[in-house]
Amino acid sequence: MTTTPATPIARSVPSMGGFNLTFLGLEVRRMMRNRRTLVFALVMPSVFFLLFGTSDGYNGTSVGRGNVTAYVMISLAVYGAMLSTTSGGAMVSVERAQGWSRQLRLTPLRPAAYIAVKLLVAMVIGLASVVVVFVVGAAVGASMQGWVWVTTALVAWIGSVVFAAFGLFMGYLMPSENVMQILGPGLALLALAGGLFTGPVTSGWFATFSQLMPTYGLSQLAHAALTGDGFTVASVLNVLVWATVFTGGAVLLFRRDTRRV
Repeated sequence: MTTTPATPIARSVPSMGGFNLTFLGLEVRRMMRNRRTLVFALVMPSVFFLLFGTSDGYNGTSVGRGNVTAYVMISLAVYGAMLSTTSGGAMVSVERAQGWSRQLRLTPLRPAAYIAVKLLVAMVIGLASVVVVFVVGAAVGASMQGWVWVTTALVAWIGSVVFAAFGLFMGYLMPSENVMQILGPGLALLALAGGLFTGPVTSGWFATFSQLMPTYGLSQLAHAALTGDGFTVASVLNVLVWATVFTGGAVLLFRRDTRRV
């Protein structure tokens, strides 16, 4: 008796590598069900703003095209977007622990499509965080020209894609039981080193060190419309370089994870 070996069935690759709105919607709904993430992303930045941005005299002190309360509000909106997008991306560490990354290797989903969905989900949470901080700021006296409100909110949100990629990168790099314990204080240190909480350092070795932080470029760009300083090449390059580094690292680590199926 002779047997004929089965002909392997070629696996077709879906359009856009498997990226689609249904997949994106499911991921957003799954993230929204995580109450701890929502508190971390939506409540904590606004509480920090109320603690540090509403001191006596801030409302009446001018900064560029607004007041000091608005400056602090932008800083905390950027910080909130950082926290939100990083935690959204880092959730992939839980999926790794559950073996979900290896399961995905059995599907035609491409790494770039999977990374894109994760980035977009993190950006949705980041947008919600920025909106909440701005609404609270408007309620307690933050003042800026109309177009500055829109510009600063958009820059703070869009620029936070750097930290969505950072969260993904760290989520693939670190075990699930440690990732947020390290990223929480780590983001606070990055914000401080990049001048997000204190304003840019302009002299000494720390000024050079500060400009290399991934928080520096986003902080400068987000405040530019308010202060009137404008965008600088160094700030734009800072955001682009770190976004490329973290996204590339996340893609490489995703491939490493799925290669072992």
